[in-house]
Amino acid sequence: MYFFRKRKEREIETVRTMITMYCKAHHHPEGDMCEECAAVFSYASLKYHRCLFGEDKPVCTVCPVHCYTKEYREKIRKIMRYSGPRMILHHPLMAIDHLLLERRSKKNLPRYLRRVGKEKKKNGRRKSA
Repeated sequence: MYFFRKRKEREIETVRTMITMYCKAHHHPEGDMCEECAAVFSYASLKYHRCLFGEDKPVCTVCPVHCYTKEYREKIRKIMRYSGPRMILHHPLMAIDHLLLERRSKKNLPRYLRRVGKEKKKNGRRKSA
């Protein structure tokens, strides 16, 4: 069941679902993702696993460190704009979980900023993902 998985697994599953919804509507209606959308998913998954904040990471829209390249940031933004409103109809539990995580991330933003500041001081520069 969705809520019994770890947060990391839930977030990756949510991103996969959003990309799949977008791909079915725009590129590949037969089921699996096209190569371009699969590349976006593998990039997002890689960045998630390499996140500076680890298990305690904020959602990407609230994160003070933007680790996506400009190209992929635009692609994922486009996907989320399409899939976000549709998630509440097709996958309501995932949508509610994501909204709660976003709210919690905004509430904890000062803590994330302090952590980034400590990383800068410790390494002399910010660690990138």
